[in-house]
Amino acid sequence: MSSSLGMLSGAISSLLTPQTETPPAWYQPAVDVNWQIQLQGPPNTGYPADLYILDLFDTPQAVINDLQASGRKVICYFSAGSFEDWRDDADRFLATDKGRRLGNWPGERWLDTRSANVRDIMADRIALAAERGCDGVDPDNVDGYSNRTGFALTYQSQLDYNRFLFDRAHAEGLAVSLKNDLGQVQELLPHVDFAVNESCHQWQECHLLTPFIEAGKPVLHIDYLYLDSGARAGHCEEMGALQFRSLTLPLVLDDSFRFTCND
Repeated sequence: MSSSLGMLSGAISSLLTPQTETPPAWYQPAVDVNWQIQLQGPPNTGYPADLYILDLFDTPQAVINDLQASGRKVICYFSAGSFEDWRDDADRFLATDKGRRLGNWPGERWLDTRSANVRDIMADRIALAAERGCDGVDPDNVDGYSNRTGFALTYQSQLDYNRFLFDRAHAEGLAVSLKNDLGQVQELLPHVDFAVNESCHQWQECHLLTPFIEAGKPVLHIDYLYLDSGARAGHCEEMGALQFRSLTLPLVLDDSFRFTCND
């Protein structure tokens, strides 16, 4: 066979051979992952959970190391859309970066996510997560455009900011979640690895998250309502049908109680 025929044969063969997509270099949680989230108080690592979401700044390094040594994954939480006056890097934010108060949370204000300064700070937070050895990040409050922030944020500016966050996380080798922001699921699903949602059942919005399950990505759901075991049984049945991984937790996420539909 001549060299030209050989090259043609090889090209045809490569076209006919199914091409397997290279998996991402970062952690990919399974749809049925058992998980826990705690953002206040000394972390309780005694649950049969494979994935822990813990605070980026407050979690002792030994806790991260010990969890990973036991084969579990650590996702590091930070707020990407709000200023918190108690954080180590709070003095880096400009007065012009800070908007209206965020709900009833003391010391917290919405951020102008179009600000280059805000983006620099968030890039450094993601780099800190990588430096601390986190397996991924959970950036919160990434839906300012749909809230009264004090800034003229738009649907498009929010998409741009969120993609910036997610691309930075992946560049650091970290998995990344979409936290709430249900109005942009379709556009952002390809850029994230899992969803963390608070109370979609309460607002009858859970159907907006089913594309994650269809894509083989987990939905980690938090319920703040069903402390009664009878009511929780119905809730868990609904979450099971959706294949969501649901926990009933205190609003402050301090591990004062935890009920799960899945362990």
